[in-house]
Amino acid sequence: MSSKPVQGLPLLPGSSFRDPTKTAFHRSQTLSYKNGFAFKRLPTVGIGRERLHVNQLSQAELDELSNKRPTLTYGQPKQAPPSDFIPAHVAFDKKVLKFNGYFQEDVPISTEEHFRVRQVDMYYYLEDDTMSVMEPIVENSGIPQGKFIKRQRLPKNDRGDNYHWKDLNRSINITIYGKTFRIVDCDAFTQTFLESQGIELNPPEKMIFDPYTELRKMPLRMYVTPSDFDQLKQFLAFDKKVLRFYAIWDDTVNMFGESRRFIIHYYLADDTVEVRECHERNDGRDPFPVLIRRQRLPKKTVEKTDTFPTCVLEISDQEVLEWFTAKDFAVGKSTTLLGRSFFLYDCDEFTRQFYRDKFGIDGFQPVDIKKRPPEEVTQVIPPYNGFGFLEDSLQNCFSLIPKPPKKDIIKMLQNDRQVLRYAVMMESPNPEDRKRRFVLSYCLATDMMSIYEPPTRNSGIIAGKFLSKTRVPKPGSSPDSPVYYGPTDLSIGATVEVFSHRFVITDADTYVLNYMESHPGIFPEAAVQSMRDHFAPRQAAAEAVKRLEQSEPDQQELDAAVAQTQEHLQRHNYLPDSDMQAAFLQRDKDSSGLLDKADFLELCDRFKVPIDDPLFQKLICLCFHGENQIRYPSFLRVFQCSSP
Repeated sequence: MSSKPVQGLPLLPGSSFRDPTKTAFHRSQTLSYKNGFAFKRLPTVGIGRERLHVNQLSQAELDELSNKRPTLTYGQPKQAPPSDFIPAHVAFDKKVLKFNGYFQEDVPISTEEHFRVRQVDMYYYLEDDTMSVMEPIVENSGIPQGKFIKRQRLPKNDRGDNYHWKDLNRSINITIYGKTFRIVDCDAFTQTFLESQGIELNPPEKMIFDPYTELRKMPLRMYVTPSDFDQLKQFLAFDKKVLRFYAIWDDTVNMFGESRRFIIHYYLADDTVEVRECHERNDGRDPFPVLIRRQRLPKKTVEKTDTFPTCVLEISDQEVLEWFTAKDFAVGKSTTLLGRSFFLYDCDEFTRQFYRDKFGIDGFQPVDIKKRPPEEVTQVIPPYNGFGFLEDSLQNCFSLIPKPPKKDIIKMLQNDRQVLRYAVMMESPNPEDRKRRFVLSYCLATDMMSIYEPPTRNSGIIAGKFLSKTRVPKPGSSPDSPVYYGPTDLSIGATVEVFSHRFVITDADTYVLNYMESHPGIFPEAAVQSMRDHFAPRQAAAEAVKRLEQSEPDQQELDAAVAQTQEHLQRHNYLPDSDMQAAFLQRDKDSSGLLDKADFLELCDRFKVPIDDPLFQKLICLCFHGENQIRYPSFLRVFQCSSP
């Protein structure tokens, strides 16, 4: 219920009366939606639709009232609080002024342009008063473009002042680091911002483009004299009709050159030529099928002067006097295409029919291009120079990098560590050399022989290795095809000539006899029997030694053994030492004529007595006295010495 006070009455209870004309007592709506957003508005009428005068102020009055600060009736007035401070990096965040401009640079080294116009975009960042200059990228310009000046504060003059947005306007020139930029326009945001700050903008200018870039966009003018030849008619008449020739390029006259096959296609539709390579299996070349791509090939060009650079391969149409046509190709003739000579040896059936109908040529017969077998060149082997083995030196004649000669592995495995040893003496007119004794070793695995000379006391000759392991050729054989000594050439009494030195074989070891008996197919029967006869006395002496070990022989057996041993020493030219008897007597301190076995063997080894020989072993057995003593006077009878 609403009441209205009577004019002149105080606003006290009982002084107001209800208006009977009012029937609506609801409150007015203050909440509403606009564009999908909820908002609140001030009420204009009160309860009962009574007009409110408190909310009927104008906007100017409301703004004035909002700026007023309350005042105190009593007391000291207080200062109103200042408004909130907003920093520049927050107020102008992501707000950038953009200007369009260009600058001009000189081109002193080009004859087609004297200056170049380069368009740029200048950005001014309001948050920190920095600027950057960007150049739009132009395709195929050949100039590094993009960021021209990075973002920074740009100096305005020499006094240290920097450019401010108040210094920027349209249709003005600004100088940045020695380059003068012309600002022609700006975007809508920049125009609105500058006008809101009270800056009067100049009218925009039209952007200037680079004249040379615009000239390149224009199509080139072609000055071609019209021809009466109808190319369209030629295309319609000869489309998909191709002449095929089989050719060969022979480059064997040059170093590392070879002969290669190609297929030449001549397209009748546009008089173009294509050369394709024929690949063979495992030819070792990359699979590039086309040697010369499809194009018109010049046959005759303008003669160039001597000063024209030969590295220039491009030829313009104005330099060509004559092009290759179908009449320039013929089977059985050579054609030079771009410096290479191709020999045409065959063509297909369509090509033959075309030349028969067009030119009346009916003689295109295939040419045989098979390679003739090369002449066999007889290899001449140079004479042997004597260095190294013949087989090793011969490998240098067969290969640039010689390989070791092949060895008989089966023979080496079968005869591994099998050596035949012989006792030889040197045959020489010099008496001192005739007394020298040697041991000849023949290796069955490699057919090599070596000669060793045992040391002889007081001989004055240095003993040791006389010949290293090598194959010895027989005398009279040629150096180019020598015949080497083999095991069948070595027998008792045989003479072996080793590099101008003659040796006579006087003895052999038991293994030689065993090897000859186990290989009857290699050695003749006469040689085996001769070796058996040579070893017969030794075998008999060995058997006698075994018998003497069981029973003591009589004096006759001792005399026979002494005589047989002396004969053996004379046959081998053994010279006894004159100090031998004195040494035995000195060792026999009690003059009993007996010596211990150890002392006896020591003295025999001292005077190089061959006690390993079966004859000496038999004699020693006959001289035994008891179990460990030997009668040395009977033994010294062999050397023509006698005890006192």
